[in-house]
Amino acid sequence: MEHSAGENYVGQKVCAQCHLKQSIQWSGSHHEQAMQKATLDSVLANFNNAQFTRHNITSTFFFKANEFWVNTDNPEGDMQDYRIQYTFGVYPLQQYLIAMPGGRLQVLDIAWDARPESLGGQRWFALHPDKSDADDVLHWTGPNLNWNYMCADCHSTNLKKNYDPTAQTYATQWSAINVSCEACHGAGRKHQQWALSHGEKAESKDDSEEVYNNKGLSIVLNERKGVVWRQNPDNGKPFRSSPRLSQTEIDTCARCHSRRGQMAHPKAGDRFMDNYRPSLLTSGLYHVDGQIQDEVYVYGSFLQSKMYQAGVTCSDCHDPHIAGLKLPGDRVCNRCHQPEKFRTIEHHHHPASANTTCLDCHMPVKTYMGVDQRHDHSFRIPRPDISQTLETPGVCHRCHADKPPKWATEQVTRWYGDKKSGLQQYAPILDAQRKQINHNNQQIKKLLQDSNQPVIARATALSLLSGGIDTAMLQLIEQQLHSDNAMLRVAALMALGSWSESNGMAFDKIAQLAFPFLDDPIRLVRLEAARILAPLDETQLQTAQQKSLQSARQEYIDSLLFNAERPESQVNLGNYYLQMNDYEKAEKAYRLALSLQPKFVPAWVNLGNFYSELNRDKDALQALEQGLKQTPEPENADLYYALGLTQVRLKKITEASKSLAKAAQLSPDNAYYSYVYGIALNSYKGPEEALVFLQKAHQLNPHNRDILSLLVSINRDTGNIKMALNFAEKVQAQEPENPEVKTLIMQLKTLLQ
Repeated sequence: MEHSAGENYVGQKVCAQCHLKQSIQWSGSHHEQAMQKATLDSVLANFNNAQFTRHNITSTFFFKANEFWVNTDNPEGDMQDYRIQYTFGVYPLQQYLIAMPGGRLQVLDIAWDARPESLGGQRWFALHPDKSDADDVLHWTGPNLNWNYMCADCHSTNLKKNYDPTAQTYATQWSAINVSCEACHGAGRKHQQWALSHGEKAESKDDSEEVYNNKGLSIVLNERKGVVWRQNPDNGKPFRSSPRLSQTEIDTCARCHSRRGQMAHPKAGDRFMDNYRPSLLTSGLYHVDGQIQDEVYVYGSFLQSKMYQAGVTCSDCHDPHIAGLKLPGDRVCNRCHQPEKFRTIEHHHHPASANTTCLDCHMPVKTYMGVDQRHDHSFRIPRPDISQTLETPGVCHRCHADKPPKWATEQVTRWYGDKKSGLQQYAPILDAQRKQINHNNQQIKKLLQDSNQPVIARATALSLLSGGIDTAMLQLIEQQLHSDNAMLRVAALMALGSWSESNGMAFDKIAQLAFPFLDDPIRLVRLEAARILAPLDETQLQTAQQKSLQSARQEYIDSLLFNAERPESQVNLGNYYLQMNDYEKAEKAYRLALSLQPKFVPAWVNLGNFYSELNRDKDALQALEQGLKQTPEPENADLYYALGLTQVRLKKITEASKSLAKAAQLSPDNAYYSYVYGIALNSYKGPEEALVFLQKAHQLNPHNRDILSLLVSINRDTGNIKMALNFAEKVQAQEPENPEVKTLIMQLKTLLQ
């Protein structure tokens, strides 16, 4: 691995010549030790012929010729010796990198627990204890443990991935092996020139000279300059002496401390969403109330917080040079929140012997990577009532696991009254969207109109829009399209895209609304506009409009090719080419995705759908059957579903019924699969079997409108009007103002008379 040729990067030693204090603080920090060459000083683990066994595979860690080695299973499943090249991280665990052919560095998924032995540490352990097969994506030699794509951007400075899609190799480079000064402050050459010309504290003589703008810094982290936090004399609450006018510091931290996808290498002056797509509060990543679920790091949680809205930045609590808190534990909270008010029994209602801390209730932890405890940064007020009704994690039950959820709700109500407090008021709305409740979107409209609610929650609600469009909702989407916040603009475009795909909204209207955003100042917004405008015929546009569309389309394609080594990028590329009617490139992208990862189900599904769209159903059938041979259950439910639809088109009704049944069986939580199979059952075997199956599907998905409507229809058609009315009333409970549902219920009641 070589250093990159970033001539504007000067390195930490040059920075230390003037910034000695910060350099000393940084030395020994997690940033400084983010990645290191494997040496006697950097390696923490036991390589004294230590052994670790998992699923009958015993890996041996040993030291020879002043180098660290491991004997473990290779990509073919055979045992092989590998040299440890680099350490990765330092505490509470340390991982190790191994060089593989093609410029790849792979992260060994047997890690060292760096905690003290008294805390259960000083041992080897498996990060993925259930994954051992050599062809699994989570095997240490697989694509999901590839350093170049998965990890490198955040652990080194000025990293350039340099993937060659033709040779399928990497020539990854960096300016500094670890997270050094210029990772956050930007390339230092111009700043060094300013310092040499004007002295460390001198002001620029001519701010119009490019080299001296902002003292030559490309990233200016001055949001807190001259800012103090004061106490409101009336209520004791802290407030910032002046508003936060810049997002630069938070966005700089977010590049690594967020769950996001990368679209390009950052350049000087870029904003966060010029190069990264941050994740929203989606299922699997966050619980419906926004609490952390998967490993999402900090950014998405912090954006939900009242602290963020009040103007708090990362460096209010954290010292970025030591990569730690400015004060330990509650002491950092006490800098702004009066301990005489909040460190009292009257506030937290726990005896002193409980040793309750602010973090226990307002920043609960979740453990990732086996041993790494991460704090939720949404700083939410505990809401056991939400945990009780929506089955989200309850902070009270971390200590009171023997008590039912209702107990915690009653206790909190007794202490604080029945007021539903806290900034975050969107949990029921996101829960309804995930369960496909309230198709009239009334609650979503209310959330979108509430500017006090966190942007990330409003953007999530926008992105999850479903059901029919009405004038009021369209007006709200148009408002969000013109929001000052890029996250809302992206989500509004996503909403338009979903309507154009599934709700019958005229594409001309979509194009009219989305087209101006091909020239948005933020790249992610331009990319989303380009994605949903893929079907647009550029020959019908004026010259200037053609240039905007062509530029944005190329930018979108480039963003996918940036991650050309990933099958999901190739699938997205294939989908884009398909919408542009470039069938040759679409098929090539799908095939390339499968060559990268033969078990990647979405590639097989999309290849099958591609052939079906071209009326090549026999080719679709062959592709889907081949995919089923490649992929293990239960991961291939989507394949069975696509196969079933293809078999229907080929008039293979018996086979189709079996395939659709298999899809529903393998993915019982996928209500749509159950709905489609219910239709097939009703047609193929009759209403009796269909109703038995749909009743079970309804129990698993009690709020799904499609299943309820089908139960109404079949029961009505078979003369079971009372049961049909029962299910129709369940639909009405979700959509009380829907006139079609009201009419249906009146008709059913008439039939009962």
